[in-house]
Amino acid sequence: MTKPRALIIGGSVGGLFAANLLRDIGWDAVVFERIADELTGRGAGISTHPQLHEVTKRLGIPFDAAMGIHIDTVQFLDHDGRCYDRRPTVRLMSSWGRVFRSLRDRLPPESYRLNKSLLRVEQDADGVTAIFADGTRERGDLLIGADGGRSTVREQFLPDEKPVYAGYVAWRAMLDEHEVPPAIHAEIFEHYAYCLPPGELFLGYPVPGRNNETEPGKRAYNIVWYRPTTPEQLEDFCTDATGKSHGTSIAPPLLRPDVIAWSKAQARALVAPQVAEIFERDPRPFFQAIFDLDTSRIVFGRVALLGDAAFPVRPHPGAGTTKAAVDAAYLADAIAAHGIEAGLQRYQRVQGAFGSGLVQQGRRDGSYLTDQHKPRQQRRNQDLSWAVDDLMRDHEARSEVVLRLFNDSRRMAE
Repeated sequence: MTKPRALIIGGSVGGLFAANLLRDIGWDAVVFERIADELTGRGAGISTHPQLHEVTKRLGIPFDAAMGIHIDTVQFLDHDGRCYDRRPTVRLMSSWGRVFRSLRDRLPPESYRLNKSLLRVEQDADGVTAIFADGTRERGDLLIGADGGRSTVREQFLPDEKPVYAGYVAWRAMLDEHEVPPAIHAEIFEHYAYCLPPGELFLGYPVPGRNNETEPGKRAYNIVWYRPTTPEQLEDFCTDATGKSHGTSIAPPLLRPDVIAWSKAQARALVAPQVAEIFERDPRPFFQAIFDLDTSRIVFGRVALLGDAAFPVRPHPGAGTTKAAVDAAYLADAIAAHGIEAGLQRYQRVQGAFGSGLVQQGRRDGSYLTDQHKPRQQRRNQDLSWAVDDLMRDHEARSEVVLRLFNDSRRMAE
């Protein structure tokens, strides 16, 4: 008997979760990635949640000490590097690369195809066809768009729904553990650190190393720095040394040296010297503009959107990888239990609610940064400065918020 076939557009973790979970219910699932070389996730530290752990365990990938780094302390550093507040926490920090590798290794080589850039999707009563830029066509029973926040699949079916710029960017840097000066390492490396420059949010934490190592000495320190940035500034940052504009996103190697130098000078001026030193020592920090979109639909016949392709969410809930895993698990379970058509409709209803809820939560969490562009008199009191108690409450409640949205969406299927 011929297996049903899924075409998965996008070879990042969302596509890999979908491929692995569909294969486990008896499907033939093939991933098509537009990039010609193996994907890498430089500097991409991630938070984890129990829902993510459940899905990886289901795939035979336990979220143990080899998958992440446990953190038990949050510390707040002032401009001079003094720790003025310290709180207990329970966090497991991992990395995009660690999760990616675990999922990628589970797929046979022929099920993961590089240099396959999607042009368009065609459907008929019997299935779906993907047409690629190299002239090839692939036929399947289901197509999953897991191709990120700028999804080509979503663009075809919802051409008028575009991700909206939130008004700020996330600067990222990562330094190998052995390159962190010993005195700084002893002071901050094992902790989750916050700095709160006026109108901004700077955080750092340890993550698995560049080759996914979690043992001491081989890990890395990851920095994410949220900074309000006008559209005009963003356009300048995304213009390379030749004067070519790259829109709202630029590949890290094309970032101009003067922009990198400026970002390092800003770190020296605004944040604790310990973390500024780590930021400066990364030879190539980069940034990501923050966008989101509360998508109106995620299912179109035999086409389904998943992960960031379904709902680009601001990063503050720390649930991007978790959402991709949960989307893929629910989709596979719904299809296994109800068939393709009915399963996709349940997926639309349940994961549509879950994704929309995360978008709204991300907007609430990021309102302080977005509202920095408003005149001061128009800002709410809580958007004038960060309060440590409020920030810690949000920090500790992330998994609870994800669980609440998760449970609320599932009640819709009852």
